[in-house]
Amino acid sequence: MPMKDVLHVGCGSASPVKLNATFRGGGWREIRLDIDPNVKPDIVASIIDMSMIKDETVDAVWSSHNLEHLFPHEVPLALGEFFRILKKDGFALITLPDLQQVAKLVADDKLDEPAYMSPAGPIAPLDMIFGLRKSLAQGNAFMGHKTGFTAKTLRIALEKAGFSKAQLQQGTNFDLWAAAYKDPNAEPPNLIPANG
Repeated sequence: MPMKDVLHVGCGSASPVKLNATFRGGGWREIRLDIDPNVKPDIVASIIDMSMIKDETVDAVWSSHNLEHLFPHEVPLALGEFFRILKKDGFALITLPDLQQVAKLVADDKLDEPAYMSPAGPIAPLDMIFGLRKSLAQGNAFMGHKTGFTAKTLRIALEKAGFSKAQLQQGTNFDLWAAAYKDPNAEPPNLIPANG
């Protein structure tokens, strides 16, 4: 069986645990893309312009906490690029903060209280809305958040980009997951982890 390619956008420094479990098994080859050359990606580029990648050449796109780092007007560009580079039977697996869940914490006046523990440390609603303060304080401006999503707004953005089918699900760490497919007849397995 031939290897399938997953483009890991906004990959950060190399680490097998950053790759979603869907792609860790045999049969997948990771291609790392990041805007920061210091993390030594295979491709240095922004997700809003991946013109160096030919149309319909990757089987999957894995995007973990990237889209919220774009300005709202850039989101259609990025999703359009995901759609363009995916093969006809390809899919994008996306996770990002779910502002609907985060808003409930803010309404309960828990803006600066830890909501969950991540590998980077405690994460508060303030971090989920504006970006991880620890990284921002270290001068990593790429970590700032410039937009946000609910399930409704993410579904609309995916549809506008051309994706014909999408599974959306809230995760357990105030995150939102989407598996979006180009093929309207796809009968894909659920790729969204049960625990987010």
